[in-house]
Amino acid sequence: MAPKEKEAATLQHLVLENPALLEYYLETFREGNELELTLILYTGSKAKSSKKPSKSGAKANQAAKAALRGSNGQKVRKVRLSTTFHRPKTLKLSRSPRYPRKSIPHEPRLDAHKVLINPLNTESAMKKIEENNTLVFVCDVKANKRQIKQALKTLYDVETTKINTLIRPDGSKKAYCRLTPDQDALDIAATKLSIV
Repeated sequence: MAPKEKEAATLQHLVLENPALLEYYLETFREGNELELTLILYTGSKAKSSKKPSKSGAKANQAAKAALRGSNGQKVRKVRLSTTFHRPKTLKLSRSPRYPRKSIPHEPRLDAHKVLINPLNTESAMKKIEENNTLVFVCDVKANKRQIKQALKTLYDVETTKINTLIRPDGSKKAYCRLTPDQDALDIAATKLSIV
């Protein structure tokens, strides 16, 4: 088969399979691009265009590559200007326990009745009541002056100006509670404490 006849047979076959390719072939023929014509005849398809992507296409490609690399694609070494290293401050979350460690909270360990154990009615204590307007109590060793003052207010509705405390040789705590001038210690001792 002669080369011209072979070309004609190939063209006929291409027209039957892909009519759009014939239009492209004729256009190429008019332009006089012999290399393109040969490619169409031997491969049966258009030559791939070697056009560069547009600006927007190039940007899109760059963005796709950056997304593929991720944020840690380029490692930047931190410049350290100090000779000492301080551990960075990190997030410290407050505790949110799954269940309470105690089912119910403990009852007050030092309530008013535990703070004031009993009033004293010794001779020296009675002298304090009569002369200094002062009540004397034996208290819990762990109780402080504020707690003693609050306990007196709660139990006996008594206001104090000053409280002095001491630890006795037997290990208990004694409190001297000086009352306000408008309250009489002897009267409170007789009515509320029943020690006179």
